[in-house]
Amino acid sequence: MLQIVQENKSLWRIENHYKKDAGNCEKCQKFWKELEKDKEGHVNELQKLLKEHM
Repeated sequence: MLQIVQENKSLWRIENHYKKDAGNCEKCQKFWKELEKDKEGHVNELQKLLKEHM
């Protein structure tokens, strides 16, 4: 459960800070968008696992 909390916090920071801080840099925007998708996938997988065990 702790890991899903950490992944969600990280995802929130990416969405609310890091992408904005990247400004108009295409490379940085691409990096943060890819990482955002990756984190969303981790959150979804962890949610499925938690549902199985609760």
